[in-house]
Amino acid sequence: MTAPRRPILIVAALLLAGFLWAADKAIAANGPARRVPLIDCTDLYHPHQDPGDNLDLVAPYALPEIDLKAVILDVTQQYRTEGGRRDAGFVPVLQLNSIFNRNVPCGVTPYAKMKSPDDPMLGAPRFQQSGVELLLKILREASEPVEIASFGSVRAIALAYNREPDLLKKRVKRIHVSAGASELGYLEWNVVLDPQALVRLLRSDLPIAIYPCATKEGPFAYGPHNSFWQLNNLKFIEKVQPPLRAYLAFAFSQSNRMDFLQAMEEAPPPAVLGEIGKRTHRVWETAVWIEMAHRRLVRRADGHFRIIPAGEVKPGDTVLPNELRPVRITVRDDGQFTWEPTAGSTNFWMYDRGDPRRNEEALREALPALYESFRP
Repeated sequence: MTAPRRPILIVAALLLAGFLWAADKAIAANGPARRVPLIDCTDLYHPHQDPGDNLDLVAPYALPEIDLKAVILDVTQQYRTEGGRRDAGFVPVLQLNSIFNRNVPCGVTPYAKMKSPDDPMLGAPRFQQSGVELLLKILREASEPVEIASFGSVRAIALAYNREPDLLKKRVKRIHVSAGASELGYLEWNVVLDPQALVRLLRSDLPIAIYPCATKEGPFAYGPHNSFWQLNNLKFIEKVQPPLRAYLAFAFSQSNRMDFLQAMEEAPPPAVLGEIGKRTHRVWETAVWIEMAHRRLVRRADGHFRIIPAGEVKPGDTVLPNELRPVRITVRDDGQFTWEPTAGSTNFWMYDRGDPRRNEEALREALPALYESFRP
C-alpha cells in the first residue's frame, strides 16, 4: 500500500526544494547589498587634536555599504601633551558604538615612531601592541579580503606587515592611505608622524591607493590630486539626527564630561551649536569614503550635488571625478615620494579629482546632505 505513494512524495519534495531555492534567490536579489569589510586606522584623540577625525569616523559607522570591523587608534607620544593634554580616542569610539548599537573593537598603536622600515616594534609595551594585534586578528579571521583605511601615520599597518607579511598579502584587498604630498617639496603632517612606516609600505608589494593631503605649497593648496577642501560653516550639524548632533557637539566643544555616554542622550545647548555652526572646517577624508562605499559624487538634474550609491545614478546626473589612477611610486628615505602614471602592472593608485574648485563646490553641499541622511 505504501509503494504507490513514493513517487508522490518524491515529486512533493522536489517541488518544495524548488520553491525554497526560488525564495532564497528572491531574498538574495532584494536583500541588502554586500558590505565592504573595513579596518579604520585613525589618529583620533580625546579631547580632539583635530575634530575632523571625530566627524570622519561617523562615515564608516553610518554608510550602509561599509562593515566596520575595527578601529585602530594611531597614537604618537608627543601629541598626547602638545597643545593640551589628550589621549587615544577611545571615548568617541565608545560613543559611536552606543549611538549605532555596535560593538566595534578598538586598540592603540605603539606611541613611539619606528626606528627603521623593517622595525616590528615587538618590544613596545603590551598595551601599545593592542592595535597591531587587533588588526592581525581581524585579517586572520576574515572570510574575504579586507580593505584598510589610514588617516594618520601608517604605523599599525607597517608593523603588521613586518610581523606577518604573508597574511597581509593574502587578506588585504587594498590600503587607502590619506597622507603625503602629491609633489616633492613638502613633508606632509601624516608622513612626519612616522616616516619609516610610510617608507615600509611604499616599498612593499601591497595594493595601495594614495590620497595626498598636500601639494608642494602645503596642505591647504588646491590641486587635482590633493584631497583637501573646506566647508564654509558647520551649520548642518543642527540638522543631523539628535544622537549625532550630541556626538559632534561633544567633540567640537572638546567636552570633558565624565558621563560621555549619557551626553549622547541629551540635546546640546543651542549656544554651543550656534558657536560651532559658525566655524569653517578643513576636510581631507571624503574622497576615501566615496571610493570605499563605491558611491558617486554627482550633480543631479535639479542642480543639487549629492553623494549617492552608484546604482542610483540617473541619466540626467553629471558624475564628478573621484578616480584612482594606476601609477608607479618611488619613495625617498624621508617619506616623500614621486609618482608617474602607468599602463602596466602596478600595486599603486593615485587619487584624481579633476577640477579641485568644482570638487569643493560639490562637496560643500553634498557632504552636509549625506550626514543629514544618516539614521543611527
